[in-house]
Amino acid sequence: MWVPNFSLSLPISLLGLAAQVPFQPSPSSQSLNAMVVNNTQDFAFKEGSSIFSPKDLIELARPGTGVANSAGDLLLISSSKYSLKNKKNNKSIYIASIESTVQPLEIPLANGGEAFWLDSRTIAHAVAEGEGKDKVIALYAVSVKYETESITPDSPVFIGKFPTDSASNFIFNGKSDYLVFSDNVHSDGDLKAVKKHDEEWENRGDTAYVYEETFDRQWDAWVGPKKSSLFTVALNQGPGGKWVLGTEFVNLLHGTKHHTPILPFGGTDDFDVSANHVVYTAKDPELPPAWHTKQNIYITDLEGSSKPKELTSGKQGATHAPVLSQQGDKVAWVELAEDGYETDRGKVIIYDLKKDVRYTLTEKWDRTSSELAFSPDGHVLYVVAAEHARSKVFAIPLPETPSSSNTEPTLSDFHHKPHVLTHTGSASAIQALSDGRLLFTSSSLTGPNDVYIIRGLSEKDVAASVKIEQLTKFTADALEGKDLQTAGDFWFDGVDQKIHGFIQKPPGFKVGDKKKWPLLFFIHGGPQGMWADQWSTRWNPNVFAHQGYVVVAINPTGSTSFGQALTDAIQKEWGGKPFDDLVKGHKYIIDNYPEIDPERAVAAGGSWGGYAINWIQGHPEYGFGFKALFCHDGVFDVRYMGYATDELFFSNHEWAGRPWEPEAKEIMEKYNPTNFVQNWSTPMLIVHGSKDFRVVETEGIGAFHALQERGVPSRLVIFPDENHWTLSHGNSLKWHWEVLRWFDKYVGEH
Repeated sequence: MWVPNFSLSLPISLLGLAAQVPFQPSPSSQSLNAMVVNNTQDFAFKEGSSIFSPKDLIELARPGTGVANSAGDLLLISSSKYSLKNKKNNKSIYIASIESTVQPLEIPLANGGEAFWLDSRTIAHAVAEGEGKDKVIALYAVSVKYETESITPDSPVFIGKFPTDSASNFIFNGKSDYLVFSDNVHSDGDLKAVKKHDEEWENRGDTAYVYEETFDRQWDAWVGPKKSSLFTVALNQGPGGKWVLGTEFVNLLHGTKHHTPILPFGGTDDFDVSANHVVYTAKDPELPPAWHTKQNIYITDLEGSSKPKELTSGKQGATHAPVLSQQGDKVAWVELAEDGYETDRGKVIIYDLKKDVRYTLTEKWDRTSSELAFSPDGHVLYVVAAEHARSKVFAIPLPETPSSSNTEPTLSDFHHKPHVLTHTGSASAIQALSDGRLLFTSSSLTGPNDVYIIRGLSEKDVAASVKIEQLTKFTADALEGKDLQTAGDFWFDGVDQKIHGFIQKPPGFKVGDKKKWPLLFFIHGGPQGMWADQWSTRWNPNVFAHQGYVVVAINPTGSTSFGQALTDAIQKEWGGKPFDDLVKGHKYIIDNYPEIDPERAVAAGGSWGGYAINWIQGHPEYGFGFKALFCHDGVFDVRYMGYATDELFFSNHEWAGRPWEPEAKEIMEKYNPTNFVQNWSTPMLIVHGSKDFRVVETEGIGAFHALQERGVPSRLVIFPDENHWTLSHGNSLKWHWEVLRWFDKYVGEH
């Protein structure tokens, strides 16, 4: 998937063609005819006390996910908050009570870093210290006092140092004396030799990167000589209770050709730790990673004294989110069946380590799981899965382990039918606690992450009397009075099934208004993705609605969370079924919302959504009548993408073959936007990141050149330092300004 949704933090402003100046104020630059448009301030965001503007979005706190301590009475969560005035991103960690109303404690992190629990009253803070070759990660212990009316910290106490400045993804299980973490090492696997090898690499006498196999580059970086691995190091309390970090760092994966976390997005979700073992997922070491998704699950001991054992069958595709039960007797993970297809249905697999039996728990459940957590007693598995544009928490009571490994075990409804615990928003970071409690983090279309707890869980009556309580309110004060509204759901008849969409109305929208409001038509990426009830710092419907647009976001063929059949149906159909659905959805909105002015409609899409924008350009017969378009990092030439993208498996699956193979070649020819450029006529803005190796920069440049040669009003915005997403705060503000200005130019009230 081009836009891991996940988050789909799916996650914008523009200028006309006035006032051009030379790229460099010199005669030579004029002779090169390199021109760039001035940022003339002929457009401004709508702002005010009740308006949630792009500036508000960028400066709003961005909480992470909550993690409870071993006692289950305190939680730890990181957060950042950017200041446009100071151009600084301020980072902090918060410690909040789970069982009282004590005010959360904020600990500012001037130098950033990572924090994790050591015990129920001690936090570890890993932070980079030193300069240049002497820069390493140092580890500190911060004790906290939790009393009836307050939480207070002690001064940090130094524990020890790591050999590099890149150690990350720390997991410490208090039942062991080992800290597990990830780092990137050279081929010898020696963590202590990394700095020496880094210096040798930097002083090699040239800047060449040479490849004889894929990956050559991935996401936004060229693949270098180092690869990820997992390490353990002793970490325990010495005399007087002082924490001590060992000096021997054991590479658990040395000599295996296994590498985890898996790039580009892997982290602690790629491995888990019990009192004695580490379980992890890794790409199959015998297959070319650029055109295979197959990942295997392995288990190894914490000391690295034994060879890792594979737990998967060998017949699977990708695997994700491995977890160990607290008893250490079972492993669960999410498994996809088809190698090469990254959005196949994610089924839950259970492996009983004592019986050496593996079985599929959710074979009959038409949903994809993303996160797993065992209950403290190991009798229930909690699952996060997307359903109808929400990421919900489910509970599945575990059956007795079958006598032999089985992909379709006979299970009662009680065991194979998940019990839903949450219904709104997008849940993540589930953590089962004692006394029938489950901690989770959730966001929605009306607010960023906050931490919640479910109470009243039991094995026998899984979801009957649960209560959900919100524990944090990180952005409540900042959002007070901003009139953020929950988007409305709507459904209509699509090509193959009912299709879902969101409609986000602007403040001041009144039923009965006649053709008052312009329409902004969002098209999501993926294409196997979704518009979800989830906060986004990029494609945020409320931000655009507060600029005066009715925002419509449809989940057409190819979308996730509505059954695997809808997700699968986009294969070989990029320019087909999804657009039949989008046309039907557009008609439904125009027919049912007379308040919208169809003559003031615009559309925006990123990634596959950018492909959709390019496709719509060439097909006026759809009758959308959009007055302006916006394409973010979109596909212009599907055949070229099949050669140039980093993850070749994606294109190979979508087009049923490689670009030169007959079937794929025929389908690509049918649905390639470049074959319809002769029809392009709608003013279009294009934004692309130069570090986008998923949909390479020349896709955007090529589309811009086509528009220019056809004389179509067009504008190209390049971010040299951005990838497939526009992430930096300043660039995000520019992105919003460019997009909103572009749309205002064509459908705004002037």
